[in-house]
Amino acid sequence: MDSLLMQRSSSELICSICKDYSLNPVTITCGHSFCTPCLCLLWEDTQTPARCPLCRTISQRMDFKSTILVKKRVLPTEESVVCRLPSPAEQICKTHHAIKNLFCQTDKSLLCLFCSHSPGHATHRHRPVKQVAEHYRENILMQMKSIWKNKQKNQRNLNKEINKFRVWEGFVNLRMSMIRAEYPKVYQYLHEELEKHLEILENEGRMIFQRLQRNVIRMNHTGKLMRRIYEGLKKLYQKADVDLLQDSGDIVIKGQLVQLYLPQPVEPQLSTWAITGMLERLNNFRVYITFDHKISKYDAPLFEELRHLQCSPDHQATSHTVYSASSEYTSSWGAQTFTSGKHYWEVDVGNSHNWIIGLCKESWVNRNDMLLNSEGIFLLLCVKMDDHVNLFSTSPLIHQYIQRPQDWVGVFLDYECGLISFVNVAKSSLICNFLSCSFSSPLRPFICFGPN
Repeated sequence: MDSLLMQRSSSELICSICKDYSLNPVTITCGHSFCTPCLCLLWEDTQTPARCPLCRTISQRMDFKSTILVKKRVLPTEESVVCRLPSPAEQICKTHHAIKNLFCQTDKSLLCLFCSHSPGHATHRHRPVKQVAEHYRENILMQMKSIWKNKQKNQRNLNKEINKFRVWEGFVNLRMSMIRAEYPKVYQYLHEELEKHLEILENEGRMIFQRLQRNVIRMNHTGKLMRRIYEGLKKLYQKADVDLLQDSGDIVIKGQLVQLYLPQPVEPQLSTWAITGMLERLNNFRVYITFDHKISKYDAPLFEELRHLQCSPDHQATSHTVYSASSEYTSSWGAQTFTSGKHYWEVDVGNSHNWIIGLCKESWVNRNDMLLNSEGIFLLLCVKMDDHVNLFSTSPLIHQYIQRPQDWVGVFLDYECGLISFVNVAKSSLICNFLSCSFSSPLRPFICFGPN
């Protein structure tokens, strides 16, 4: 590749986007080459599909954070492309009439050999201009890689934060509806407790909403700032040696600071409050579920699909992949089915970080292609992703921003009323419920445990 490049004229190394010598040239599908930073900034601003800026041919997007540090190309003279840019480095010292080709790293000045031995500079460290410039350029490339990597991380965090911000108000309102629906089932005289519970929930929800709003603004600002710094580093890299050495201070420091104080995502979580008398009422409908281990055909794709969704910036664009069975997952179907009445049972989840509990239509028993958007599944999922453990409910998929239950989780089914509730037994609190469902076929209990 290098031998082919050395046969090209210098004009072929000009990026058609910035009209300057290409910095880390990258060749895309159609055969045209551009600066890697220019192309990555251009494609970041455009909608899919990515196209060549010259011929408009659709091209596959590239992983720029891995290509930004490719080896610099050289011209046939083995002189750096950047070093051929016009530079005052060959100025003549007016005192000694010698070329100023040394750089004083103490006061960032150009010196000739005689000046470097003068009393004012004798104790300073001096190095050849081109050697120092190349060292600076290597550091700039490293920082550009770091800036771009953190810029993409900030954008992913921003996308997730915007999703939380958009759904948060609706989630709090939904949770208030769940709490309101639960109290009349217990005692009519608990009106004061209900109002206090709802007031605390509303206040917590408002405070977290404001935190999310502030964080979205900060992440937006940080993303724009990192882009300006990234573009500034590219311009700095392409400056003449002397200008590079004398102008590199502020923007390099800004780049380091903005990465040091990168905004972190808010991890919202509402408090859980005990509902007086709830467990006593539910225990009136207690049944004991046995699980038929002969019915265990299930490839556990739900965990993987949920993790994939959480890593994807656009949930709607996620493809449904069929996952292969894994011995790490243990799933079982209840031996009983329910077609009427009220039923309550408890499942011991221990300290597990990955589990699924709930009910499904009978038709799912002999199938292994259950997905999160499947009809007839009413599940509570606990999934560990990175260092965080999250709760979700299906039908539709909702992130439950409350504390993860440990040990026993209660499941309540009211078939005629179309209601399924999940309860934190240790705290006598509501995890979530499915309101206003309509059941027309047998429902069978389902559990699945994954590795911690």
